[in-house]
Amino acid sequence: MAAEVESAQRRAAAAQQALRVRHLRRLGGWVPGTRIGRVAWPPAGRPLSKERLTASWNYWWQAHLVDVLVDGAIHRDDARCERDATALLRGIRFRNAGRWTNSYYDDMAWLGLAIERVERHLGPGAASCRPRALRVLRDRVYDAWAPDAGGGIPWRTTDTFFNAPANGPAAVLLSRTDRIERSIAMADWMDEHLRLPSGLIADGLWCHADGTCELDDSLYTYCQGVALAAQTQTYRHTGDRARLHRIDALLTAVADRFTTDGVIHAAGGGDGGLFGGILARYLAFVATDLTDDGPESVSIRERAAWIVTASADAAWANRAEHEHLPVFGHDWRVPAVVPTAVGPAGRRHGGAVASSKTPERDMSVQIAGTILLEAAVAVTIGSPEDIVSTPG
Repeated sequence: MAAEVESAQRRAAAAQQALRVRHLRRLGGWVPGTRIGRVAWPPAGRPLSKERLTASWNYWWQAHLVDVLVDGAIHRDDARCERDATALLRGIRFRNAGRWTNSYYDDMAWLGLAIERVERHLGPGAASCRPRALRVLRDRVYDAWAPDAGGGIPWRTTDTFFNAPANGPAAVLLSRTDRIERSIAMADWMDEHLRLPSGLIADGLWCHADGTCELDDSLYTYCQGVALAAQTQTYRHTGDRARLHRIDALLTAVADRFTTDGVIHAAGGGDGGLFGGILARYLAFVATDLTDDGPESVSIRERAAWIVTASADAAWANRAEHEHLPVFGHDWRVPAVVPTAVGPAGRRHGGAVASSKTPERDMSVQIAGTILLEAAVAVTIGSPEDIVSTPG
């Protein structure tokens, strides 16, 4: 067991170092006390070129970068990860024109989750504005609840698409910030409106002014991850066995539809580069935080952990290397390639970010690989989020 722990920690530390060297920099290249994640490596254009200066920065990728830095800090007491997480939050705020919010409720939920974990795991900083930031983001997603319009909370402020990527992380955030009843309502809304006959969770529900709604039954790995997280979080508060059965059924469906030999399927680069990492994070959450020792729970924890470790082993075995640091593939089942600056870097189109010509160039893909390896550390050392004990 000691060898497994050492191996898992070593791999995750290498992944964090690769992110630090290739993607973390001072905001604007010079603002002291800040960090921001460079969204492509190699970066687009020359320093101070128009291409470099106008490159998108992708708020929600930055939120997941904060979150994975927290993983490194709590799993290995990595002081560099702790400092970078704090500096990155400063960079995000400055880059976002002094605001914590934007027009996308899923983005705000992700950043709220990252800030909550910084506060809980790393402790409040001197003169920190993070508690206020957390309240602002929590209240935004709380107030977006719109049952009369068909939701749920919407994907963004400008439409009535009520989807899993907004409601799932929002449910977890609200549970962790003392809005438990709303968190439970969100988890129940997702199960009632988005669960398909296969047991998987659909992308979302388009609702119209005439009261009709249309289901978008597209399937994405990260929708399954956030649904597992929401059900696990609310089960820990309620002890409701129906939620445990939901987790069991969804995990079975995920293993059948989204894994091969236990390895999570790819979703490309761009925004899709994060999808597998998000599923891995919340599979690890199921494995470490599903609290009770009944046979169903034990089986669920073991199956969730196995997917995480099998995926991590595959991602590591198929990594490329550049200057002795790993480069993770967008598909953990096949060998990764070292990206070059040839071709366009990922660009925003509407509400989403498209893949770079070589998906491994995208920070999203490298964050996901690091999330996966930190998730493997969590299940190997048994490191829970430890929010609340299950009643009864």
